[in-house]
Amino acid sequence: MKKHGIYHSADAYIDAIKNTKEYREYEIQKEKVKRFPELKARIDEYRLKNYELQNESMSSNLMEELERLQDQYKDLLDTPLVSDFLQAELDFCRMMQNVNIYITDALNFE
Repeated sequence: MKKHGIYHSADAYIDAIKNTKEYREYEIQKEKVKRFPELKARIDEYRLKNYELQNESMSSNLMEELERLQDQYKDLLDTPLVSDFLQAELDFCRMMQNVNIYITDALNFE
């Protein structure tokens, strides 16, 4: 498929994202975690449970449930490799959210 027009701009956007410190740090931390498949599996389990709590819970006790989850995975979350990865992932996700908000606002998409 020949790319033209907006796809060239999208490619430039992707390159710009890949050159951010947030993306580069996320990639570094992701590669470190991949070296430990069992650890990565526990991280993925934690991330899935955290996601489900935040997106499916109708509970008024969401903060308490999140605290219980963090307590349940305290040993994992206290591991520097894990905390560095999760922080890098969070920083990258926040950057992407902010960029998407900026784009949506600029397009008057309501």
